[in-house]
Order: sequence, then C-alpha cells, then structure tokens
Amino acid sequence: MGYINTIRDLEAATYGLPNFGGNSLLKQAGVVQGLHTAHDIADASASGVSGIGTTTGMYNVIYGQKVWSMLNREVNALAMLSKRAYASSGWRILKSRPFGGSAATLTLQSDGTGGGIGSDDPQADEIGGVPENAGLSTAADGLGSMAPTYAQLFMSPKTVAHQFDISELAMEMAQIDDGLGDIRAIIREDMGKAHAEAQNKMLVMPLEFYGESSALGDIERNYTSLLKIVSSRAEILALDAGVLATDTASATNALGKIYGEERFTAASFLDSEVDSGTYAASSVRALTLTKINDMIRRLRVAGGSPKVILTGYDTIQAIADLLQAQERFMDRKEVIPTVNGVRGIKGQEVGFRVATYYDIPLIPVKEMTSTTNSADTGISDMLFLDTDHLWLQVMKPTQYFEDGISNGNPFGVGRLGNQALYRTIAETGCSFFLGQGKITNIA
Repeated sequence: MGYINTIRDLEAATYGLPNFGGNSLLKQAGVVQGLHTAHDIADASASGVSGIGTTTGMYNVIYGQKVWSMLNREVNALAMLSKRAYASSGWRILKSRPFGGSAATLTLQSDGTGGGIGSDDPQADEIGGVPENAGLSTAADGLGSMAPTYAQLFMSPKTVAHQFDISELAMEMAQIDDGLGDIRAIIREDMGKAHAEAQNKMLVMPLEFYGESSALGDIERNYTSLLKIVSSRAEILALDAGVLATDTASATNALGKIYGEERFTAASFLDSEVDSGTYAASSVRALTLTKINDMIRRLRVAGGSPKVILTGYDTIQAIADLLQAQERFMDRKEVIPTVNGVRGIKGQEVGFRVATYYDIPLIPVKEMTSTTNSADTGISDMLFLDTDHLWLQVMKPTQYFEDGISNGNPFGVGRLGNQALYRTIAETGCSFFLGQGKITNIA
C-alpha cells in the first residue's frame, strides 16, 4: 500500500489486510471475528491465531482487531465519532466572515456607529449594495477590499496504552486449581474491554478536571474530552476560581487553551452553544423541553445539524417523563455505529434501537458526567453533536503486543512470566465549534 488516505487504508496497513470485506466485526451480533477470518479458526497462516505459545504470539493482530471493534461498533461516545486517518497535525478553520463578525448571524449597526467596509460591525447599508457604475475600491460607493479571517489549529496524537503481566505460575495454576483454563485469553479479553472503556471515559471527562493542574497535571495526555471541545469562554469563567475548578483559568493553562488557541481572553469562534447557568451553589435548573428545543434551534441558526445527543440513562428517562406528561412519546430508530460514525440502518444490517428526540438519536453513555454545584444530585449533561465536523483522528488503531516465557523469551521482559500491552494512538478534532451544543447543570 503506497498511501493511507482513509481509515480503511489505515486498518489494512495496521492489521495486514489488503481488502476489507465489509462490516465483518459484528460484536453486537454475538459474533467476534477477524475482518476475514473467525477468531477461533485453526489456520496456521493466520498470524496470532494458532500456536499462541510460539513467536506468532508476540504480536497478536486478532486481539487488537477485537478491541478496535469495541471502539467502533458499540453504543458509546467513541463509536459515535467518525474515524479519520491521521494525515496532518493541523487544519484551518474560518475564524471570522469577511464582514459582520463571527457570531451565528451578521452583526450590523444602524445608528452610524458601525465600522467601515469589511469590518466586524458594518453599517446595515454597507454590506454589498452599490450604486450603478460603482467605482472599484471606492469607499463612497461601498466597495473596498475585504477577506475572511482564518485560524490554524494544531493537535498532537495521544498514545493510550495499558500494560499487564501474568506470572508463569499463575498461568499453570489456573489450569489446575481455579479451573479457568487459559488465563491469558481471559485476561486479554478483560483488559481489552478496559482499554476500550478508558478511551470512552476520556471523551466524557468532566470539563472542571482540566482546571486541576496541581492534581491532574498529566490530563492532557488523554484524548481531548468532548466536554472541553463543546464549551465556551462564559462556561469556563463560570466554573473557574473555586466554583467547580480550583485553578484560575488563563490563556495558557489546560482549562483555557485548546488546539493551540485559547478561549479565555474573549468570546471567539472556539465557543460552542452552551446552556449551563452560573454554576453557583444550588443553582441547578430543572430540565425542560423548552431548554432542549432552544438548544436545537440555536444550533440550526448557527449552521449546525445535530446528528446525535449524548447523555446518560437518567436524562433519557427524564426526557421520557416530560414527554409522557404531555401525552407525547419518544420515537425510536435503529442506528449502527461504524468507523464513519453513527448512521441509520439500511437493509438487514445489525444495529441498535435507541430513543430519538426530533429524530435525533439519544445515545446513552454510562460514564456521562453531571456538571453541577449543588447538594442535590443532578442528572447527566447533554451533548448535541454535529459529527460531520467532529471526529477521531487515528494514527494507529488498537494493537496488542505480548512477549515472555510462553514465547520462549523471558529475557525480553525480564521476568518469569509474560507481559502484554494494548495501544491506540489518536486524538479528537473539531472544525466547527459553533455547531456543537451542551446543556449542563440540570436536574
């Protein structure tokens, strides 16, 4: 393979498969298999499947594929994002229009205080209407040079890895006393689930945790949380300085900066639509259908198109109760998570039936946080995501490595046992912040 242009190309390069035969990793259907071959196949040519105690066990392709399947084909936060091959460490984003500012709608003035041609707040009569035979570059005729403003955002790939080891004695005794059989296979499976679960948790990491640099100085090693991406200057200021986050936000710390820019100094193109209230003590608000409808309306006015709503099971139940009180009920639809994000069902493909609100799937995430500053327990936050502009950029899909005494190489790991590792390299990205929304501080 000469070039990696798509996530399929990257999977093929990683797992050694030149062609992909469709969606063949159907964990949700009760079938866990490789992209072409079943997991339990007794095929000597399938690397890492047979002869696990020989040198083929050092690099086990199949287990990496199984975890990659968990990340892409289960109903969780990570599976809702489309996956893109890591092709660059930055991207350009429209920061401001040629005139009229960077808000959802054009900013205009009508009292003579507005700026001139191409300004952020032009007069209402200076946005393109010109006289007959207007002179080029003539301010009096309403013509002059203008241009949009762009910003360049940067990201660094994040390495997520989980290591574990098994002693030789434990491997032998598991087949005698415990009756577990192959303890290596059992631990591989459970560690694979933990590897997937940890990445899902990173995506819903509470925003206030980024304001704890003294206690959580390494939090930026994780994937950037959706709670941080879908935020705003107003929300950061509301939770900062001891309200929910103890650090004082600035343009340079983890709470204030994102993708090489910062949203602390002033409102900007980095601000999403956020309905959070003040985060003052006991300021939790009641969730209403009006709040949800207003958020959807604001996102559509801004040019966004919410594809999914991520929240917790408790919030989905609260929405159902609100609708039932009005003798209305949530619709349901089938969705299937793939490397291209969540999409609707066509034909006989295997998927999940989830509740919807205004035909937007409500995706339950068990790790979803509740952001509130109240003695009363709030319900889970709600993330309204336009996943056309929100993605996971993948440098290395999940891979599994193992070596040790079972592979005839105890010197490689320096112990009488085996060491193993799951590793994924990726990072979340966003190219349209105003099209993303969040409702927090609710009960």
